[in-house]
Amino acid sequence: MSSAHSDNLPARAPFVLVRRHPSLTIGLALLGSFLLIALLAPLIAPYDPILQAAGERLQPPSLAHPLGTDNFGRDILSRIVWGTRIDLQIAFLGVAFPFVIGTLLGTVAGFAGGLVDGIFMRVVDIILAFPFLVLMLSIIAVLGPGLGSFYIAMAIVGWVSYARLVRAQILVLKHSDYAMAAVSLGFGRLRIMFRHLLPNALAGSLVFVMSDAVLVLLSGAAISYLGLGVQPPTAEWGIMVAEGQPFVTTAWWITLFPGFSIVTLAFAFSLLGDALGDLLGVHE
Repeated sequence: MSSAHSDNLPARAPFVLVRRHPSLTIGLALLGSFLLIALLAPLIAPYDPILQAAGERLQPPSLAHPLGTDNFGRDILSRIVWGTRIDLQIAFLGVAFPFVIGTLLGTVAGFAGGLVDGIFMRVVDIILAFPFLVLMLSIIAVLGPGLGSFYIAMAIVGWVSYARLVRAQILVLKHSDYAMAAVSLGFGRLRIMFRHLLPNALAGSLVFVMSDAVLVLLSGAAISYLGLGVQPPTAEWGIMVAEGQPFVTTAWWITLFPGFSIVTLAFAFSLLGDALGDLLGVHE
């Protein structure tokens, strides 16, 4: 191979990646668009998202209000734009806390084994004995409605999946040649766990993060729909769907556009999960 051809390989790598994994390109484009909308919300939104105008109630899409208005006369487009910030926050933070907690617990349980691993598995069994949404609603009902309660509930319930994935990988990897070599060299347990084993055990969890973000996003919308998540008049897609339900036959735009936003963002995370699974060689 000529040196000129070799020099062109790094420059061509992104294009090869795009051609082989179109789902990665589409997913990144969609997620990037939502991030850009959230960042530029004050510049994009034509109206105040919580400003009520009684004289413009239930207006259909028009030049003045491209996506119409709701039953309080608030501009749907402005509320969707501002709601993008809340729903992206729900998707990211709702995954981040369980990911960190589950990864740490799974690593320790898998490496320690014995009694520690036995106690860990019994706790996992207890949590898995309850339906996910029922347990979520119970925790939020005790703590009170709001995003803070939602994040706490997600951390308490959602860590289990990440912990099981990491634990399973650690159980295999701790018997690998390089792990045994690290033990022979006298490396400490923390160094072996977090510098040698954990980086090699994260592939499955990183792929699961994307599919879990879909679940978290839909759960956040459902909790808000039930009145236990984000509270009115804050612009959030789940709340908007709930507020538009009584008018679904007469003012369809109130529920259609925020519902479409939820589906589109969930689709972006799903595409990224599929592409990441292909790149890392992980298939759920």
